[in-house]
Amino acid sequence: MSHPPIIDAGPGLNFFSINKERLLIGVLGHLSAPETVQKEVFRKSRQEERFRAAAVVWRKLTPTWMQVLSDDQTPELAAVIHRITRQPMEQRLKRPKDLGEAMVIAHAVVAAEAGEAVTILIDDGLGARTATAEIRRLRRLHVSGRTVGSIRLVSTLTVLELAAGGQHIPDKSTMRTIYARLRSLDDGLPPIEETNLLGTAYWS
Repeated sequence: MSHPPIIDAGPGLNFFSINKERLLIGVLGHLSAPETVQKEVFRKSRQEERFRAAAVVWRKLTPTWMQVLSDDQTPELAAVIHRITRQPMEQRLKRPKDLGEAMVIAHAVVAAEAGEAVTILIDDGLGARTATAEIRRLRRLHVSGRTVGSIRLVSTLTVLELAAGGQHIPDKSTMRTIYARLRSLDDGLPPIEETNLLGTAYWS
């Protein structure tokens, strides 16, 4: 059984702000996100003009294409948050820094521990490292005989690689244009020449 891919605020803000929600859904399918991520997207959309379109797109996608996951405390969610942040969930919820990605990972782990296959979209380095540690933990549980699902970690670059040569990014020129727009919103993305996005593997 698979769970709708869970997205972090950063990639959501970037793709939705340039109205590339169809590209994102075309690659990942129906999406989901924790309430914390939705709040962050709405807040940044209000505060910064460059992200203004993101909240409009988000509301348009909900609930048909975007499922908002409740962040209400459950024993399972609280246990994961405590393990990955070393803080009680009630206390961690009061500290907004990096909270969205922690909730993305926690929801994914709870779903995976229930046997589901989950994809998560995170660009942040610390979040990716935490997610990778949880992926390894799930693999160890599987090897030990536990019936668990899995987590697949993808990034903005992964999404663009999967879309290369398809309907939404048919050629290198389109890739360059879309990437430049994304990078104007996110200086954490490297120059396109430092990625594999223009490599021959994606363009025949």
